[in-house]
Amino acid sequence: MTLVQMQPCSVGPVPAVLVDPEDASGLRVRGDMTVEVALAVMAGARVGRLLVCDEDDQHTDSVTEAQLAVVRDCSAYTDRIRVRDVLGLRRTPGTLALSS
Repeated sequence: MTLVQMQPCSVGPVPAVLVDPEDASGLRVRGDMTVEVALAVMAGARVGRLLVCDEDDQHTDSVTEAQLAVVRDCSAYTDRIRVRDVLGLRRTPGTLALSS
């Protein structure tokens, strides 16, 4: 069992996404992808958003470059933060628990 100490990181508001939930076109990624990799994929593909899929490759959400950048620019950011953590900010705005 590994114990991870968590520290809050105030990230401010994460930009809202105005996306048509029926629009399933675009690059698909899994929620366990790291923020760094997701940003690299977006830069390489020259897209502003990624579709987040579950284990069954079903589109469940979307994430934008702006949302990822807000988290990456947080002082407590580590390269272990996942896309799903960023999506969780919309449900619990203001703080992201980052492992130290």
